[in-house]
Amino acid sequence: MATESVAALPLSKAVLSMEIDPPGNGAVLGNVAPEDWRNALNKVVPAVVVLRTTATRAFDTEAAGASYATGFVVDKSRGILLTNRHVVRPGPIVAEAMFLNREEIPVYPVYRDPVHDFGFLQFDPGAVQFMEYEEIPLAPEAATVGLEIRVVGNDSGEKVSILAGTLARLDRDAPHYKKDGYNDFNTFYMQAASGTKGGSSGSPVIDCKGRAVALNAGSKSASASAFFLPLERVVRALKSLQQTKDESKVGWRPASIPRGTLQMTYVHKGYDETRRLGLKRDTEQTVREASPAGETGMLVVDSVVPGGPAHKQLEPGDVLVRVNGEFLKLETLLDDNVGKDFELEVERGGLTVNVTLKVQDLHSITPSHFLEVSGGVLHALSYQQVPSAKQLQNPNVLLLDRHGTSASLVDSFTSLNLGRTFSLSRYNGWSACAFHYPLHLFVVLRSYMLSRAGVPKHAIIKKMAGEEILKLENFIAVYAKLARGARVPLEFQSYADRHRSKILIYSLLPNLASRACFQSVLVTIDRHEWYAPPLIYTRNDATGLWHSKPAIPCPSISPASPNIPLDAPYDEKTETIEPTSSPVGEAGAADGDVLRASVASKESGGTSPTLQGGEVVGAVALDGQPTEADIGRVEPKRRRVQELVGDDATTITDNASGRVEGGTLSARGTVESTQTVDERGGAHGSSASLAEHVIEPTLVMIEVHIPPSAMLDGVHSQHFFGTGLIVHHSQDLGLVVVDKNTVAISVSDVMLAFAAYPMEIPAEVVFLHPVHNFAIVAYDPSALGPAGAAAVKAAVLLPEPALRRGDSVYLVGLSRSLQATSRKSVVTNPGAALNVGAADCPRYRAMNMEVIELDTDFGHAFSGVLADELGRVQALWGSFSTQWGIDEDFYIQVKYGDSSPEDHQFVRGIPVYPVSEVVEKIINGCEGGPPLLMNGLTRSMPLIRILEVELYPTLLSKARSFGLSDKWVQALVKKDPVRRQVLRVKGCLAGSKAEGILEQGDMLLAISGEPVTCFRDVENACQRADASHDEAGAALKVTVFRQGVEMELLVETDVRDGFGTTRMVNWAGCVIQDPHPAVRALGFLPEEGHGVYVARWCQGSPVHRYGLYALQWIVEVNGRPTPDLQTFIEVTEDSEHGAFVRVKTVHLNGKPRVLTLKQDLHYWPTWELRLDCGTATWRRRTIKSNTNLQNSPVQREQDSIVLLQPEPPVNGESEGNSSEGGAEPGSE
Repeated sequence: MATESVAALPLSKAVLSMEIDPPGNGAVLGNVAPEDWRNALNKVVPAVVVLRTTATRAFDTEAAGASYATGFVVDKSRGILLTNRHVVRPGPIVAEAMFLNREEIPVYPVYRDPVHDFGFLQFDPGAVQFMEYEEIPLAPEAATVGLEIRVVGNDSGEKVSILAGTLARLDRDAPHYKKDGYNDFNTFYMQAASGTKGGSSGSPVIDCKGRAVALNAGSKSASASAFFLPLERVVRALKSLQQTKDESKVGWRPASIPRGTLQMTYVHKGYDETRRLGLKRDTEQTVREASPAGETGMLVVDSVVPGGPAHKQLEPGDVLVRVNGEFLKLETLLDDNVGKDFELEVERGGLTVNVTLKVQDLHSITPSHFLEVSGGVLHALSYQQVPSAKQLQNPNVLLLDRHGTSASLVDSFTSLNLGRTFSLSRYNGWSACAFHYPLHLFVVLRSYMLSRAGVPKHAIIKKMAGEEILKLENFIAVYAKLARGARVPLEFQSYADRHRSKILIYSLLPNLASRACFQSVLVTIDRHEWYAPPLIYTRNDATGLWHSKPAIPCPSISPASPNIPLDAPYDEKTETIEPTSSPVGEAGAADGDVLRASVASKESGGTSPTLQGGEVVGAVALDGQPTEADIGRVEPKRRRVQELVGDDATTITDNASGRVEGGTLSARGTVESTQTVDERGGAHGSSASLAEHVIEPTLVMIEVHIPPSAMLDGVHSQHFFGTGLIVHHSQDLGLVVVDKNTVAISVSDVMLAFAAYPMEIPAEVVFLHPVHNFAIVAYDPSALGPAGAAAVKAAVLLPEPALRRGDSVYLVGLSRSLQATSRKSVVTNPGAALNVGAADCPRYRAMNMEVIELDTDFGHAFSGVLADELGRVQALWGSFSTQWGIDEDFYIQVKYGDSSPEDHQFVRGIPVYPVSEVVEKIINGCEGGPPLLMNGLTRSMPLIRILEVELYPTLLSKARSFGLSDKWVQALVKKDPVRRQVLRVKGCLAGSKAEGILEQGDMLLAISGEPVTCFRDVENACQRADASHDEAGAALKVTVFRQGVEMELLVETDVRDGFGTTRMVNWAGCVIQDPHPAVRALGFLPEEGHGVYVARWCQGSPVHRYGLYALQWIVEVNGRPTPDLQTFIEVTEDSEHGAFVRVKTVHLNGKPRVLTLKQDLHYWPTWELRLDCGTATWRRRTIKSNTNLQNSPVQREQDSIVLLQPEPPVNGESEGNSSEGGAEPGSE
């Protein structure tokens, strides 16, 4: 857990040596001589260990991550270590302890207190073979004000040092670290000015006799204060552990440590304040006489959890006086009376109140299970978050209790205002308030499918697919029914809004339920196998591990049926969804991969319209003149949709844009009348251009989501928006072209929203051009239904003649509300050469491209097309990504994500000639191209022959200064009298066939005798070579000018497909792929057989623990070369669970490094993800896992980006002193 008093340090840089600070100068400190401290420390220091912990999953209030802290031996023979709860953590961890002699042994959690900040780890005493050490005795009774103490721990993450201090307070309130994170409560803390820092969490606070009098837990940086936990409850828990261990013949078994609770918080207040609260003088006198000397106050109720044992019995401000007629410690009584009744006497405003309460088992409301689905973590609302809501006393404001282990009903209570009865139900350790409008599952870490829908982290799920989610069983049951690609509604409430009583009051009233602040979104079930099937993890304190089992009996979700709408009834007997008649506007693929998304209206009883003659309206034209229908299509969008649907046709429902009722379009910013269309500049506005009318039905808004588990090729964000252009629309295939700043990689989930028809359907990435900034996605036209397929049109592409300077064009695009917008502009530069610098984290950047510039546009965020006055598309107006240089000191504070200040975009025109060439090959087939299944038909995809060399133009005037002859200057001017330039070599892509032949600075004068002046000349030469169908003829005869010498070279070309990266491996928590073009464009690959490239890493993984971060190659594993992915898989398959692996890496800067890491196949199995072209789906395969520890291991990938700076602490208090490992680029 990060601390706010110390900046996070990378684990790889942590120094683990233990050194004792030099002794004092001989002066006597009080009555203790330096020799006494020396003797005490000689015994204590060997028993103190450095703990390196890795939280493998986010759980409760804790995030996944790696950290280091301190622990110490409290039982040598049984092998028990004591440390903090926030070190042991409530969720799954992997930990090692390092002794003074640098012996490292594995340790396992056996107990963490539900509330207080202490926990125990166990180890095998026989594993420590080369060192003698003693256990540190616990002496909580020795703690007194003024006691000189020493804190021995891993301070600041540098070494185990010894800090001196004096106990100043024994009755400090528990420190408050975070608003919604872990906080201790219902206990006193000690305070001293010892100034502990990160890494010292769990350090023993010792006296001069070598006894631990307290446990270091936190600090306050502003005042250099340290906070220590008293040891009374620690001693009690330790005795229970020791007894349990003695009773266990072999190994460990979970210890039964009774912990009682009334589900309330209380604070200690002085007598002066209790008197103001109404404490009677006689009561105060009695309490003072019965209390120990020096006692200055009493316990006061601070908050009561609704529904708990103390609800409606105790109130904030009640002063606790007696329990069962005696003055005793409250927590001791609670722990000793679990399940029993006891009498509590309080004074409330001067009145004596006696209540009888039943003590609840604190462990029964402490989580020990969680569900992992689509990379996210879900469980019930945590008890840790309830005490933070101290202001909640309204009985209508109900919070989820934490899950227990019983399946019976417990606790019922009635709302004072509404008179309703509620109950708390439990199922398999999961609990939720089971009332009419309940709060439900708590999202600890949002999954990919939830993040796509905009569900925030720490949300509370209410409904899914129209069904109440009362408990985890409901969620799993609903999820099991859904097919891949299904889109279902989900209702949730933000955790931040849980305190607002109006939300719950509204939600409790049926007639006002719609006014509740519950949000409704559409959740899309993953169509591809980005993640493993859902698993339930259960804590096992006997092994210290969390074991998983499938949440759904069937290991995989069935693919979506093409003829099943979302509201189809579910047959529990056959476990199938009953098909219904297909409504108009089905959203699904013909081959059954996409669920039909539209539902017939209840009011309409008409039949679905059909296509006349079996043909789709709006045939595709790649070039030539538009038809008269295209030119004259200026009727309103409302009228066009109405004519296609018909007056008696079935109504079409769409959640994205609205609905059609009785043939008219309405709701949420859609068209209702001709006048509305005119006001918005739509299809019939007087100010709209003819080009806009023709282009509008060919435009789509594209939304792209990338799963965090597969952010390949250096992609810098998980979510993109952009405008696409329909370039082909037939009965069996639809193609859309879009820039690669919207569709960056093929590992994507793509949704299309059409401007011509209110519907949203999925699409698949089928082509990424290796050079030009465009991608092509395919959709199934049948998913639009007959009406939608007829309304949608394909654009007319006009690649020739090329635009020239001064030409007038119409810039047409879509707003986020799917409204067409246009502007007439003038071309200022039809052939501007791009020069986009490489990003620090290599990703696609446009190179060897000439783009079009305009005099005016709509800003850097607006994309679309450039068309002539007849609506023929001459260029795409696409978005480009770049990284601007910024101050280095500022840069290291930046995270890689959507809002990174170094990521910028700009827009330029992209000529359509390469688009038309690729589309024609896709439609007509490409001989020898790789096959790909699209809408049930296998097609041969294009191969692109390219010269993998980065070029840039140089003016001939400068080239002449380098010695270029007048003959060549005149020849190049004759070829291109406008630009007057020559191309020079900036560098060859590493691993390309041109590498080693062309050199940096070479001037390309001609190819096959033809002068070369622009990038397109090089492309045309490559196409001519490709047309020869001869490998020998595929080489280019290039004339270059190098250092004053003209020479002829034979340069071979490379052939690339349009799939991009189609395979990745997740090993030990890092995402590994073959080096992508952006990496190779740096001009460097390791000499050791190239190697595989680390693209990203995951929090809480072994690579996070040992510092194997992104932006480097792995060239060897255990001394064996790993030149490619397949070899890497074969090499790593030999490594077993728990084995150390020696890894040799080479950074992008060329610096080699050797490190070791310990494999964890229990939480981090090795798996691969690859594109199956035969089914057009991404398949996930587990390569190796630890089947001895769990039946179905699963990899957990984070969807969050690592923040390089921790959040500022609350009130300057540091939550413990454990230090997090520093973050690096490319983490998840």
